[in-house]
Amino acid sequence: MSTHTATVAWKRTGPDFLKGRYSREHTWTFDGGLVVPASPSPSAVREPFSNPANVDPEEAFVAAISSCHMLSYLYIAYQRGFQVDDYVDEAIGTMTENERGVPWVSTAVLHPRITYSGERLPTPADEEELHHLAHEQCFIANSVRTEVTVKRRP
Repeated sequence: MSTHTATVAWKRTGPDFLKGRYSREHTWTFDGGLVVPASPSPSAVREPFSNPANVDPEEAFVAAISSCHMLSYLYIAYQRGFQVDDYVDEAIGTMTENERGVPWVSTAVLHPRITYSGERLPTPADEEELHHLAHEQCFIANSVRTEVTVKRRP
């Protein structure tokens, strides 16, 4: 089908690596050339060894789920003749421990707010169906065992 690449790069910047006192800041470079500063979450690695201004893997994971769902939703809405003007999702991922005691992102709750215009507006039932179909078609949701839920925003 297709392949997708990302280069993750880290370099030691200080002398205390073997003492565990090293920065975990690194970069993600995507196949289109975008470079994103990355770091573990300060909830996993304390500052100054992490950088809260950078993207951490957990929030990137939640963003990937949300983004994939949105793209699937927009495509299905277009196919059904609903004109979407705005889509904003405040997605929340929750980490818990699995059966072996290892933390994992066990749930991702999507909270999309969607604005429509045009002659044909979706009913709440239409929106529920669009979200269901988007979830079924989302590449990322089909690739993970994290429970993904969509909660409608007023």
